[in-house]
Order: sequence, then C-alpha cells, then structure tokens
Amino acid sequence: MCGIAGIVDFKGSPPEEPVLHRMLGLIAHRGPDAFGIYRDDLCGLAHARLSIIDLAGGDQPIHNEDRTLWIVYNGEVFNYPELRADLVARGHRFYTNTDTEILVHLYEDKGPELFSDLNGQFALAIWDSVKRELLLGRDRLGVRPLFYHLGNGRLTFGSEVKAIFADERIPRSLDMETLSDIFTCWAPLGSSTAFQGIHQLPAGHFATFSTRGLQVQRYWQVPFGAPSPSRFRLDEAIEDLSALLLDAVRIRLRADVPVGAYLSGGLDSTTVTAMVKRNFNNQLRTFSVSFTDGRFDEAPFQQQAVEALQTEHRSIRCTEENIGECFPDVVWHAEVPTLRTAPAPLFRLSRLVRENDFKVVLTGEGSDELFAGYDIFKEDRVRRFWARRPDSTARPQLLRRLYPDIFSGAEGSRTGAFLVNFFRRGLSRVDSPVYSHQIRWDNTSQLKSFFSSPHRERLTRLPPLEDRYTAALPPDYMRWDPLSRAQYTEISIFLTNYLLSTQGDRMAMAHAVEGRFPFLDHRVVEFACSLPPLYRLHGLKDKFILRRSANGLIPAELSQRPKQPYRAPISTCFLQGDDYARHLLSSPAVKDAGIFDPLRVSSLAEKCHRQDGRLTSERENMALVGILSTQLLHDQFVNRFPHKPVQPLHNLKVYAQ
Repeated sequence: MCGIAGIVDFKGSPPEEPVLHRMLGLIAHRGPDAFGIYRDDLCGLAHARLSIIDLAGGDQPIHNEDRTLWIVYNGEVFNYPELRADLVARGHRFYTNTDTEILVHLYEDKGPELFSDLNGQFALAIWDSVKRELLLGRDRLGVRPLFYHLGNGRLTFGSEVKAIFADERIPRSLDMETLSDIFTCWAPLGSSTAFQGIHQLPAGHFATFSTRGLQVQRYWQVPFGAPSPSRFRLDEAIEDLSALLLDAVRIRLRADVPVGAYLSGGLDSTTVTAMVKRNFNNQLRTFSVSFTDGRFDEAPFQQQAVEALQTEHRSIRCTEENIGECFPDVVWHAEVPTLRTAPAPLFRLSRLVRENDFKVVLTGEGSDELFAGYDIFKEDRVRRFWARRPDSTARPQLLRRLYPDIFSGAEGSRTGAFLVNFFRRGLSRVDSPVYSHQIRWDNTSQLKSFFSSPHRERLTRLPPLEDRYTAALPPDYMRWDPLSRAQYTEISIFLTNYLLSTQGDRMAMAHAVEGRFPFLDHRVVEFACSLPPLYRLHGLKDKFILRRSANGLIPAELSQRPKQPYRAPISTCFLQGDDYARHLLSSPAVKDAGIFDPLRVSSLAEKCHRQDGRLTSERENMALVGILSTQLLHDQFVNRFPHKPVQPLHNLKVYAQ
C-alpha cells in the first residue's frame, strides 16, 4: 500500500517539482519506504511507497517497455500472478516482479477496460504520454481513496486531500452541503468531500483527463437485482460461500512480508482468522483493541478466540483519555468530520501493528453489509411487517427481539414505549427508496440545529438529501427486494465513505499499515448479492448463511453470539487535559470558524463538563464529536495548513521524459 499524487496541466506551465515534493511530504506516512517522481512538459506523478511485493525492485513510478506509459499506484491486485502469466504468454516483457507493472501492460492491451480483470483494492493513475491522456481508477468498493481538484485545464490528484492542498493555488474551505450530509447520514454522498472544489473518484469508477476535459465513467456497481439461479439449495450455497471466502483469504496472503490479522472476537474476524490459521499459516500473529469501559469491551470474546485458534496475539487497551489525546491526529488523517470516536482506537491499533513490525493485516470488514448483520436491516423488516397492520399492538413487540435490554427492568415499560413511538414515525412510507434509513437520517439530522443561523437558512434552499441520493440510484432499484435496497444504501454510503475510509484506510495508513478485506473480494460480493434474502436475514437472524458456514470452523459461542456493534466512548474522552477541545468549543473559536452557533455549542459543552462528560443522550454525544471534529478540520486545513511539518523525503528517485 502506498500514497500517490500528481498534476496534469494542459494550459499552464509544466508541473513544478517542488510542489510534487511537498505533495509527497504530506502523505509520506502512507509509504515511508521509498519515494519517486516522474515529470514531463504536461504531467507530474509522485509516489510514496510501502513495500510489500518485490521489496527490492518495485519502486514507482513504473513504466512500460518503451517508457511511453507511466503509473503510480496505491493498492494490491491479488490475482497478479495469473494476470502476469497471461501477459507474458502474449509477449509482454517485465522488469519487476510487482503487481504494479501488470497494470501498464494490461492498459496497453485493453485501455480502460482493464479494470474488469482486476481482483483487488487500488487507486491508480496511468499517464499515456503518446495520447497525452491520464487514466484514474478506483477499486469496486472504494477500499483505497482517490481525490482530485479540477480547474482551468489543470487536474491535481492524490490519495489524500492534504496532498492536493500542497499546491498553494488551490483554495481551502469547508463545504457546507457535505457537512449537512455528514450531520444526517454520517458520511459524504457520492463524489463529494468535506472541502469545496475537492471531489473523490467514486468507487467502481474510472476517469480520463485530456484536452477534451475530465470524463468519469462507472465500470462496476454492487449487483443486487441481477438475475440469479432459479434455485439455491442451502447446503450448496454454504459450500460455495466457504470455497469463495477461502480463496479470497488465500490470495490476500500474497506478500513478501508477514501478514497478520485483526481479531475482535466477533463472527467475521474470527472466521477469517480461522481460515488463515487452519489452512495457511500456523504462526499467525493477531491484533485487537479492548476498552477500559466495559460497555464497549470485547476482550473476553477475543481471548476465547485466541485460545481456540492458538494465535500469537497482541492487544492494546484503550482508555477514554487515550481517545481524547489522539483525536486531533484522527481528524488530520481522516480529513472529514466524524460523529463517532470509533476511528481513534483503530488509529492506536494500527500503531500497535506497526510497532510489531507488521505492514499487512486481514480484517472482517464488509460482512455486515453483505450478510445483513446490522440492526437497521432488522428494523426495516419489523417496520414493514408492522406497516401492514399499523394499528396492531402485537407487531411492534417484535422490537423486543432486537433490543431486549431496553425493554427489561424497572424502566422497561417507559423506554420501551419511547422506542415503539420512535420506530412508528414514517411507518407507512414503505414506498420510499430510503425507507430503511429514513428514520435514522431524520433523527441524526437534528444535529444540524447546531449550525449557525445563516448556514441553516442557506441549507433549506438545497435539494433534500433523499432527492439527491435517489437520483443516482440504479434504474431497477425499486424492483429489488426491500432487504437488498437497504443493503445497497448501507454499502454505497456508510461502508464506502465511512467504514472503509474514516475507520479503514485512513487510520491504518496513518501508521503505514495495509488492511485487506476478504469479504470484499468482488466474487464474494457478487455471490452474496445473488443469494435469496432469506439466506442473508432469516426472519430476524442476521448473517444466516455465514453463521451456518462457520459451524465447525470456529467455536459456536462465537459463531452464534449476537453482534456487538463496534463503538467507543464519546464525550467523556474530552474532559481530562484536552485543552484543544476546550479551546475549539469556546465561543470565540466557534464564532471565528463561523460554522456553528456559539451559544448552542457553549451550552452543550457546559452540560458535558457539568455532568462529568456523561451527556444524557446519544444525539448529544454525536453532536459534541461532530462539532469538535469539524472545528478541528477547519483549524487544521483552513486556518493553519499544514499544521504539521512536511516530512523530508529519503530514497527519492526522479524520472524525466
């Protein structure tokens, strides 16, 4: 895994080498092993390398035989040995043993159609010096990031936004429409980012940039609704899933460095770890994070998994103070506001991995989205069942199955009634394309009341988020079954633009650690999407087929345990010695940034301190983290960019045409 950046300018001067140096210095954490630059009269490419395959010979940029094509590339193509053998048979000659070089030769043969051959996670840029055209591409699910700015015939791109801002001509300001979306559905929509004028290439898309301009095109989308076999026998489907997942694990172990695994003690990571341990690597190193706050801690389950699988395990224990201390670094690397502190423990976990001399880990990310592991899918099913008889008093009692703790105890009657009324809202809107998520979005959107009055007024004139989201849906979306529609929404917004980004790539690559995701192998994704909904969510039993496939592979206590959502402490993290939080939430700092209402923010902050950080509602906790992370983002990227020194470059190679 690496960091890439570059500039193509058709109307100005050749890309300046000092700017390319600065771009690399700002993303050197992604690839500290070597640095490379290519320049000609139109194009400049820059690469920061994290060496994982072909350690001695894989420095980038890499070129084809006659040096007319140059590539910078962030990621892995896991089926590269098979692709290489085919290319060699067709007469292509290689000078490295990398997966990177595969891509320039595939481009020679197929042009932008090369993406259909790739099984991997990547962001790439290929400069064709003959055609004078740049190709940008991103993997199917958006595991690896790619951002760009376009203006006056000049395209600037990078693995992180901070690389783009290395060019001081590019203005830096926050985008209020995107902030509004984040304060509604937790993540940006589509190609938007938290910054005006900065876009991300969407997952499953490529783009070409030439004198004709920038053209963006989709090459893959999550294939719900595609024709599937007329009959699926459950035992055959379980066997097929196990075989696909095992092969996805196998090819993700391809590396010239050791590969470890995250082990949370849940179904997903334990299944992946068990497959590695029992089939490929008996000396597997595993890593986990635990919490001093028992409400979030999964350490007992992690220990049970370690004992069952006999892995060599390392764990880090995370306190509320730890989260508060590293939160500014979390925002600097995430480059987007967050409503949760959950990325912070993963930031510390990746540091633990790197301190143990590992660069690569497998994780279980993606399983919940593919196999309906979240409560939001069950809520959607219960509400649709209830909506058929909205006056029923029995049907809403199914919510007890989802949240037994809320209905139990002395307060159970009162809180249970509140929960029923909460889920009753919009009950009859079953024809809405976002029925599954609307109630959550409506609830979270109340956080926007903290925006300043001018921004609140301006946002009322924008098209509603629901309209903007549904305008980009597949044409046959409403013909899909309701569960598939809910899963698609979760994948396209939350998975791609939050879990794989803010909690995934950005927290791992902050310490030069590459995460690999077997569940997001496109063959596994396509298989899961083709399954009957009953195999994904059986009644209210989540991950039905995956749990069945795990029988005999991992202990039943782990394969059948209810999902414990990954969460971390919130407002209590910002009370002990976190002067930055007090300063950024103060009225002068809030007024200076101009995003939020100083009086409302002061009231929230005072309540947090008065109650020793234990705010009374989840919404207040999310508001506090959202406001603080936005204030940090404004301070780091608008007021004081770069607020950290640009790293010096070692082992730098410069190529010129």
